[in-house]
Amino acid sequence: MKNLIAKANVPKLMKRLRRAGKQVVFTNGVFDILHRGHVDYLANAKSLGDVLIVGLNSDASVRRLKGRSRPLQKQSDRAAILLALEAVDYVVLFGEDTPDRLIRSIKPDILAKGADYKVSEIVGASFVKSYGGKVKRIRLTPGRSTSALVKKL
Repeated sequence: MKNLIAKANVPKLMKRLRRAGKQVVFTNGVFDILHRGHVDYLANAKSLGDVLIVGLNSDASVRRLKGRSRPLQKQSDRAAILLALEAVDYVVLFGEDTPDRLIRSIKPDILAKGADYKVSEIVGASFVKSYGGKVKRIRLTPGRSTSALVKKL
């Protein structure tokens, strides 16, 4: 069942998923203006395991990272849109500037991020590798980016 999960409920969710033998993939982002590149990216991330959990920056976090004019859509709308996608199983909001604490709580089997990041730049990569988890860089859909879309608008 698709759900928006409170951070406080992550340990209970993870216990249930582990007991069921599910391989968990985690990724994160702002996902402010959902576009084809995001859909492709999330589908590719989901294909790496059984369950895809998306860490979603809260509105306050987005403002700190992207400026006062962002996000363009509030967190509840961004979460609902993500959960409408076939690839996304769970969304967890986080208010910090990075998902490090959330990654440590989830302890995913696979940490996925776009190929525009070097592994050394991916938050949580060294932690995930420390317990035998994998870090996967996902090829981005050419010509599809939020920055390009915002510029065009």
